Amino acid sequence: ADKLLSPEFQPSIEQLIRFLPATRQILLFSATFPVTVKDFKDRYLQKPYIINLMDELTLKGITQYYAFVEERQKVHCLNTLFSKLQINQSIIFCNSVNRVELLAKKITELGYSCFYIHAKMLQDHRNRVFHDFRNGACRNLVCTDLFTRGIDIQAVNVVINFDFPKNSETYLHRVGRSGRFGHLGLAVNLITYEDRFNLYRIEQELGTEIKQIPPHIDQAIYCR
Repeated sequence: ADKLLSPEFQPSIEQLIRFLPATRQILLFSATFPVTVKDFKDRYLQKPYIINLMDELTLKGITQYYAFVEERQKVHCLNTLFSKLQINQSIIFCNSVNRVELLAKKITELGYSCFYIHAKMLQDHRNRVFHDFRNGACRNLVCTDLFTRGIDIQAVNVVINFDFPKNSETYLHRVGRSGRFGHLGLAVNLITYEDRFNLYRIEQELGTEIKQIPPHIDQAIYCR
């Protein structure tokens, strides 16, 4: 529904608003608070009351690292992480549906248990995968950003951005998952040459530091 507020729909939205009575109440509900929603608020709402749950998201308890890799090295790097980390459960994010399915297949071929979930799956199938993963039927879940909104799984202690996100809001939603419920968490970002500016920008916008991954990671910082 957020897309209804994008520029291409603006004439239609303006026409709809003109048909509304002068005294009216407009309610906006969104999983995120992007620029399009802010622009609509500023343009059409008078003294609006805002409840922004984004303010409750935090990186507290999350240790964040990046590994600088070439695209062709990502699967090998992921395999190394699997062999070295103490993973209760992990969520691995990709930026497209096709990459989710391809990566899930690669992980399975490497001998690790893996589910995947994305928006093009039937809702019943997605629900079944989520239910089974939450109940511990599988250790690793590959997904798109469909899985970043309002879904909490206590056993997840590692998040891996196989594909680095494009903006800080998405990063916060993805990475925050591993440290919820007061548990510690670990976030590992696989960074290519093209991602370096996004990495710097996200650090600046979130006021955080994402350090280069060390040869050894102390389990005490993400296992509790």
